[in-house]
Amino acid sequence: MYYIDLAVTGISFGCMYAMMSVGLTLVYGLLRILHVAHAAVFALGAYVTVLVGNATGSILLGFLAAVIVTPLFGIAIYRLLYEPLLKYRPDVPMIASVGLLVLMQDAFRIVFGEQGITFHRNAFAFTTFNFSGVTVSAVQIAIVMTAAVVFTGLHLFTTRTRIGIGWRATVSRPQIAASFGIDPIKVRYLNFAVGSALAAVAGGLVAELNNLVDPGIGFVVSYKALAIIVLGGLGSVRGTLIASLVLGLVEAYGTIFIGAWLDRDAIAFLALIVLLMIRPQGFTGARTA
Repeated sequence: MYYIDLAVTGISFGCMYAMMSVGLTLVYGLLRILHVAHAAVFALGAYVTVLVGNATGSILLGFLAAVIVTPLFGIAIYRLLYEPLLKYRPDVPMIASVGLLVLMQDAFRIVFGEQGITFHRNAFAFTTFNFSGVTVSAVQIAIVMTAAVVFTGLHLFTTRTRIGIGWRATVSRPQIAASFGIDPIKVRYLNFAVGSALAAVAGGLVAELNNLVDPGIGFVVSYKALAIIVLGGLGSVRGTLIASLVLGLVEAYGTIFIGAWLDRDAIAFLALIVLLMIRPQGFTGARTA
């Protein structure tokens, strides 16, 4: 049962990584920009969830506020930061993105303090269930169920609705999509809004899991998310989901076998380095000569 407990932990972390990383994948697929500032959106979502949750006494309202605020922030990032820089080489907007991440991290530190903030009431963080000897926390269940609902909804939206099909067409065949009258600017706004909302949900769930939001909450996650989208095959949503789950499971089992020498984050980065050395084109990428 112990190893099943680890699998549950790994899958729940993998789902969290997936919700964080898919936003990066969507932006890269559309604009070919490594959207490093996505980690700032993740952190903003966590802060909004805690602040509104404490103010209203409802964590659910905290999540709702985060899902409303962060898409607006994501759209502002595109409009004010990326759009003026799209005429330059891709590394120019990426460097600007890193600058925004550092700026936001310092802003969180100045406004909320170095130690961060916690939920006043977070019963979910300490609630566990036992299923035939397998212990699962309420937050782990919430992470997995939320990811299942979000990605099922995203799949249906992009395959069953006119707007979603237009979005996919713009990402994969931008010139053909434009010839059918699809506005690429509106698609970019939609892209940043959806990706930011996903990051906000992931940030809120991590805040609930740790019962803490500090200024550095997005930093390590940003490195992992960048490595995940490379490992999954740049621009591939399916590859990103696979890589996220693989990383979550490697972290969970790695803490048992080599946890005495390396912490969880070090294990994750070691695994990513090894996997990228074995398959540098990513899980879904084509091997090049």
